[in-house]
Amino acid sequence: MIKLKKSLRALTFGAVVAALYAVLTIAFGFMSYGPVQFRISEALTILPFFSPVSVAGLTVGCLLANIFSPISWLDMVVGTGATLIGAAGTLFCRNKNLWYLAPLPPIISNTVIIGLLLTWQELNSFESGAFFFNAATIFIGEAVCCYGLGLPLLFLIRNKLTKYVI
Repeated sequence: MIKLKKSLRALTFGAVVAALYAVLTIAFGFMSYGPVQFRISEALTILPFFSPVSVAGLTVGCLLANIFSPISWLDMVVGTGATLIGAAGTLFCRNKNLWYLAPLPPIISNTVIIGLLLTWQELNSFESGAFFFNAATIFIGEAVCCYGLGLPLLFLIRNKLTKYVI
């Protein structure tokens, strides 16, 4: 019975993370998609530092949010993959207790992967100048959201809310 309660609690936590990510991305859609994006939901990418369950929640939330992406179905696949890689990287930071690096894996994965996706979408080929521009704009948005919003969230959870995180 206790194992079932833990499983149900973990499933619920993952679903809440997915819903929060999707709702925040869609609600702020005007700045969540495209070459210059500030996804407020990316602040949640620090959650794997506290809970492995949130890796799945973030991935599902990103998939749901990217259904509304103006880019294409490719964003659903590639963008979701970038989020999964970033969340797994943050989980690695948890295992090494590298809290100050927790926001970095999503920044790196999204900068490179979404930068490539946007370049391909714009040009139907690869051009280094366009890639570096797209990567730079994605990097700025990710850094602002992951470090600027995510790191304070990490401190809040670590200091006040840890008992509520699975």
